[in-house]
Amino acid sequence: MRKFLIVRHLAVLAPSNNGWTKELNHVSWDGREPVYDIRTWNVDHSEYGKGVTLTPKELACLREALLAMQ
Repeated sequence: MRKFLIVRHLAVLAPSNNGWTKELNHVSWDGREPVYDIRTWNVDHSEYGKGVTLTPKELACLREALLAMQ
């Protein structure tokens, strides 16, 4: 399991059927610079599922794409 630090919890996006939650967080993986991270987490954030990480620039592009969908 990788070493991680949740620098900032940003949002719960959805609950899962197993009690975990899909979240957006700012996370440092293996001591690296924090990235924006979307993935499922268990209740105490000791375990996580597969997810996607985004740099600030990628997050800004995603934001623009989502706003254009409205």
